[in-house]
Amino acid sequence: MVAKQGERTRRRLSTEARREQLLSVGARLFSESPYDEVWIEQVAEIAGVSRGLLYHYFPTKRDFFAAVVERESERMLQMTAAVPGVPAREQLTAGLDTYLTYVEAHAHGFRAFHRADAAGDQAVRRVYQRALAAQERQILLALAADPEFGPLFEQRPVVRLAVRGWLAFTTAVCLEWLRDSELTREQVRDLCARALLGVIA
Repeated sequence: MVAKQGERTRRRLSTEARREQLLSVGARLFSESPYDEVWIEQVAEIAGVSRGLLYHYFPTKRDFFAAVVERESERMLQMTAAVPGVPAREQLTAGLDTYLTYVEAHAHGFRAFHRADAAGDQAVRRVYQRALAAQERQILLALAADPEFGPLFEQRPVVRLAVRGWLAFTTAVCLEWLRDSELTREQVRDLCARALLGVIA
């Protein structure tokens, strides 16, 4: 009886902690299976909560998946935020180091984030597209503020397109790296850095 009471006590989480737990479970499940093959019942069972409690946090499966996508996007944006006054080349290397460390440590969440574009639900896809647009804006602002790359913004549509293409390239490289690659994190970082500098030169 004492053991069971202790177990129940350990499972009692704050609202914020419970929401984070559910999103972590969702990130793993959505990274392993297509959107249509993930069931809310699975999430509730793994998290050790009732379906009713899960629906209290997320009224629909679409809301849940959208929250997973937004969570991963916010994490990546915060970790790779530009530092004023630091040259873009230095920030690129440091930002990619941080980004790739995150990709390794949160592989499930990273895969789940990029599965969103293949989801049949248009609302979920819009969340994903907004997240990518935020990443694009963050990179463009850092480049525009840099003395070396700022002048390129006279041709802003070209630079924007180049950055958008680079984001797709980096995503593809990272997903392949997670699947099976002999490249080290440093080699992947250098590959992605050279690619961005090449397309905006």
